[in-house]
Amino acid sequence: MTPSTAPPSPARPRVLLVDDDATIREHLPPVLERSGLRVDVAADGADALRSIGRAQPDLVILDVMMPVLDGRETLRRIRADHDWLPVILLTQVGESFERAAALDEGADDYLNKPFDPHELLARIRAVLRRTARGTAPLSAAGALRAGPLRIDRPARRVVLAGAEAPLTPRAFALLEFLMSHPDEVFPRERLLQTVWGFDAIVTTRAVDHRIAEIRRVLGDDAAAPTYLETVPGAGYRFVHPVERA
Repeated sequence: MTPSTAPPSPARPRVLLVDDDATIREHLPPVLERSGLRVDVAADGADALRSIGRAQPDLVILDVMMPVLDGRETLRRIRADHDWLPVILLTQVGESFERAAALDEGADDYLNKPFDPHELLARIRAVLRRTARGTAPLSAAGALRAGPLRIDRPARRVVLAGAEAPLTPRAFALLEFLMSHPDEVFPRERLLQTVWGFDAIVTTRAVDHRIAEIRRVLGDDAAAPTYLETVPGAGYRFVHPVERA
């Protein structure tokens, strides 16, 4: 009788942590490794690019404010050479402009410092679930399509069935973010953090108002949504399949 052979263990995702803070480079990797990740570290953007060239990671955690080569420029170079590689940005800058610019340049997610390592781990898992090696993330696309709905990021335009669907800038940013992360549920607080920023003095009702605006412009029925679903007690998600346009 042939002895049974255990199936091979799945490979642990490789994460590259890039931060000029030695304390973060020392204490964060063990937390991530205990959760099943392999972690490499780099102290600045130039070091990160060399590390990516040696051993391509499955995801990069990238600080924005760094010497030698900052996170924004590093992200631009990653997108030029490794379009598919998912990137989560870390920063102490809370202004919504900085966040919007980073997302426009192709970041998959954005987390403000100081952060809870378990929140970062949840973001890592979410990004890895929606991306696959060799496939460019939706966040890196200049345009996205969901059936008859299309958004053009550089032009900041929304087109539905061939006709322009005008949205206010905040509603556009909200729709863009949700379309870039289809089928993920985002609580109102997270959407405020990402789209409005901590510097904005608004309440969670601001999210509801912009969701209502998007639904009105797109003709989306909240009771039977084609695009935006309300998840009771949890938040909102974009439910239509999305592809790069």
